[in-house]
Amino acid sequence: MDYLSQINKTNVPQHIAIIMDGNGRWAKQQGEDRVFGHYEGVNSVREIVEACAEVGVKYLTLYAFSTENWNRPKDEVDALMELLVSTISLETPNLNKNGVKLQAIGDITSLPKSCQDELQESINITSGNSRVTLILALSYSSKWEITNSVKQITQQVKLGKIKPEEVTAEMIEKYLCTVNYPDPELMIRTSGEHRISNFLLWQLAYAEFYFTEVLWPDFRKNEFYKAIVSYQNRERRFGLTSDQLTKN
Repeated sequence: MDYLSQINKTNVPQHIAIIMDGNGRWAKQQGEDRVFGHYEGVNSVREIVEACAEVGVKYLTLYAFSTENWNRPKDEVDALMELLVSTISLETPNLNKNGVKLQAIGDITSLPKSCQDELQESINITSGNSRVTLILALSYSSKWEITNSVKQITQQVKLGKIKPEEVTAEMIEKYLCTVNYPDPELMIRTSGEHRISNFLLWQLAYAEFYFTEVLWPDFRKNEFYKAIVSYQNRERRFGLTSDQLTKN
């Protein structure tokens, strides 16, 4: 089924977040090692970024590497870091050509120096673009992010710059990694898992969730469009009743 033709482009999520899951299982199905699945998953990333540009999604956040992923076998982690460097290097000209700005959130300083350098170079090269902002969550976890924000706020309290009673939800948001981006309206997770795995816990408070059995290397444009169609068929109430929304 062609889902692109069903999308109402006046009601496209401004920000979509994706947990790209299933690379390892996909590779095993092909009789290959897990790393092969990660390499194939890059093709899906490329397609979904293009799809965002085509339908008008302005922000795309991809959960590329969590803080927990450091606990995976060393060979896999090393391969993922090499893949990250090579992919960013190869894809930067294409991102720039298509008006995509690259950004990153997470504990970036924990990445290998080569990754940090390649990432920063791509961020600098694409900084003037505005068609789509691609945000890579690298060495990221929401518990790390929230803990870090609390540490910064308590330091300001200790210095007397903030009073405890002045701490609000809005203030906390200013200390999160995503301070410069709107909260996602839609979160997609591939591979059939039904959890959010420490991803944007604060920011996803009012997001719609879309879970699919499709493994990430098989998640291409039409599957992405299908998720957007599902989002558009939902009623987003933000704590209100349907009657209240109708009256408003």
